[in-house]
Amino acid sequence: MSTELQKRPDSEVAPVSAERTRNRPCFQPRVDIFELPDELTLVADMPGVESHGVDIQFVNRVLTISGKVDGRQPEGTRYLWNEYAVGDYSRTFQVSEIIDSERISAELTDGQLVLHLPKVRAAQPRKIEVQDRKSVV
Repeated sequence: MSTELQKRPDSEVAPVSAERTRNRPCFQPRVDIFELPDELTLVADMPGVESHGVDIQFVNRVLTISGKVDGRQPEGTRYLWNEYAVGDYSRTFQVSEIIDSERISAELTDGQLVLHLPKVRAAQPRKIEVQDRKSVV
């Protein structure tokens, strides 16, 4: 696994506000991370989260993503049987200095968060072109 983005051990992760202020479960979203030449891309599954419920923080090289889910139960009803647990999401990663924090962007589509973490220009691979010069004899 690339060392540019690492999951922080649970003992180092401070609780996020979603866990402290809402009386409901908080899940760790499943995440795929892949590396492209100019960025790392993080894809997190957060079903039930809408864009207004997503919070992304980047402080001191720590990336925290969280999402709040609105309830599924229509107002004025009660469950007769309930097997699906509704909860919020939170995950924290330690990010290396090769990420350009000013250019981080994200989009959410149908509960799937895609986070683009561009590399700083110096960390991007580049091809060095060799010039052909004729020797003078």
